[in-house]
Amino acid sequence: MYRRAEQYQKRRRLPRRVLVVVLILVTLLVAATLLVRRTYYQGLDPMSTSQKVVLVTIETGTSSSEIAQILHDKGLIRSSAIFEWYIRSHGVRDKLQAGTYALRPSMPLPDIVNVMVKGLINANLVTILPGQRLDQVRQTLINAGFSPDSVELALDPLQYKDYAALSDKPASANLEGFLYPDSFQKDANTGASELVSESLVEMAKYLTPDIRAAFARQGLSVYKGIILASIVEQEVAKEGDRRKVAQVFLSRLQQGMPLGSDVTAFYGAILEGKAPSIAYDSLYNTRLHKGLPPGPIGTVSKSSLEAVASPTNTAWLYFVSGDDGTTHFSKTLAEHEALTQKYCKKLCVDTP
Repeated sequence: MYRRAEQYQKRRRLPRRVLVVVLILVTLLVAATLLVRRTYYQGLDPMSTSQKVVLVTIETGTSSSEIAQILHDKGLIRSSAIFEWYIRSHGVRDKLQAGTYALRPSMPLPDIVNVMVKGLINANLVTILPGQRLDQVRQTLINAGFSPDSVELALDPLQYKDYAALSDKPASANLEGFLYPDSFQKDANTGASELVSESLVEMAKYLTPDIRAAFARQGLSVYKGIILASIVEQEVAKEGDRRKVAQVFLSRLQQGMPLGSDVTAFYGAILEGKAPSIAYDSLYNTRLHKGLPPGPIGTVSKSSLEAVASPTNTAWLYFVSGDDGTTHFSKTLAEHEALTQKYCKKLCVDTP
């Protein structure tokens, strides 16, 4: 009886080699868990003790991953991945608000998130957003506390005759497309004209000789380059897609095809006090009229100017932005219609 019990216990006992392997695996798992935990909490720490104010503008529609990358590029957070991990685990991923924030490298990540969730924007900043129409810029200035009369005067291009940014503006054109989107500091003594002046000075910095020469290589005047850049600005939000979209539009222009841009049609309708519509017939409706529209349709950023100046070298003639924000490109109308049907069930109209 005793020998049988001893033999049974021997059969149940794990080999020492297996026990060692299990022990090693458990030790490695615990060590990995502690390392991940340590990395996570270190990622929440401030970047430095610097109190330097860093202005960060988050546009409406910016994704959480894009916000994380912006903050990382600005030197405000240690890791974009940990930022996304934090906002997901705390249930605030969809609560980050657009606006311009005054942040510091000395702020820990949770404090930065808290500022953006509560929308604690900098009240002393006036922000002109990329893609804003001139009437929207006008309202932005009025909302910042400037009187309508002073804003109207500030937006009169005759005040800025000698500004480099306007050297290629047609005499009859207004400031649409020439105000660079950025955040501008104001105080009690700042006038609306000063902010417009600063914006024009910024625009001149990006209309470099290289950009002007690149526009010419595309067969565009500087003004036409700005017009096309303003369309690219509104057609796609992702900077990585803008050079591709610029190529599509340039190819269409070269082949005598209509640009087919919805945003130009919307602009033309809004300009004449109508509801945005792709069917409204105006000179800005590039679905109905070939060539570029008469003027820009909003502010342009550096990336859109560069996209028109240096488009991709491809043969695409169509693109569609899917419901998830991904842009799909194609060479033929049949391919375009198939991609539209597959990826754009909610946001797209029926016509190409």
